[in-house]
Amino acid sequence: MEGLFILLLALVIDVLLGEPPRVMHPVVWMGKAISFLERHAPVQGTRAQLVYGAGMGLLTIFIFTSPVYFLLLYVNEISPIGYIITGALLLKPTFAFRELRQTALEIKVLLAKDDLEGARAKMRALVSRDTQSLGKPELVSATVESVAENVGDSFVAPLFYFLLFGVPGAVAYRVVNTLDAMIGYHGKYEYLGKFPAKVDDVLNFIPARISGLLLMVAAPLCRRDSRSAWQIMLRHHDRTESPNAGWPMSAAAGALKVRLEKAGCYNLGNPNNPLSPDLIASGIKLLEVAALLWVLFCLTMEVTYLVSVT
Repeated sequence: MEGLFILLLALVIDVLLGEPPRVMHPVVWMGKAISFLERHAPVQGTRAQLVYGAGMGLLTIFIFTSPVYFLLLYVNEISPIGYIITGALLLKPTFAFRELRQTALEIKVLLAKDDLEGARAKMRALVSRDTQSLGKPELVSATVESVAENVGDSFVAPLFYFLLFGVPGAVAYRVVNTLDAMIGYHGKYEYLGKFPAKVDDVLNFIPARISGLLLMVAAPLCRRDSRSAWQIMLRHHDRTESPNAGWPMSAAAGALKVRLEKAGCYNLGNPNNPLSPDLIASGIKLLEVAALLWVLFCLTMEVTYLVSVT
């Protein structure tokens, strides 16, 4: 029963209030902890970086997940209502629907006004790639790609692990995802991020494919092409470097009948429709419907579990 109300309240908080202030945001705290540990990482030595990266990952997961587990355990003994409120407040920062939607809409408005500099600056909240050389079509493509990918990373996956392991499971997923975003790259610390990157790939394996299917199912509800979404997803999902990101992105490309492209890295879909700012609104609509379908599924699972244990 508590899990159902925690989920509902967390969703209401996201829709009505959005993200907590940065000074109170757990993901910001995660970032600061990761940055601190990264500064002490060994610069050379493959094995040293691998071991340090694995230890760094496990330590960060423990630091943020264990207090959540014990706090909820303690509050549950005192007050069931307090447990629900605390659980919802801790669950909410693990996913971000309203912020993702709002950022994409703001980029759409800026592009419609031909404010490319403003759109490039705003894009930094969505993508890690260099945006300074991107023209309007490339900015549209990057926005739609990010919206589609974040259906999985920022919404489906956290709630998936909430269903399996409760609030601590969602928090642990968000820690791994943050680690991957910050150190799971090629560069100065070539092997430091290997462990979190691989763990993130494993954790997103199922959610990414669920996300692709959700976008496909959402397509006809948005007057888009579900058959094309299915076909492009099957054909193009493996074109991205990530083993998971290609599933929702290629499904979105197929549903919208466009080619989404990151220069020198991948292209997904066929160029049937132009990459105009209005395409971002269509991508957001797909996001909204896919998110709603996932929420309905999660609530159904919670109710089914409740019935089975009573």
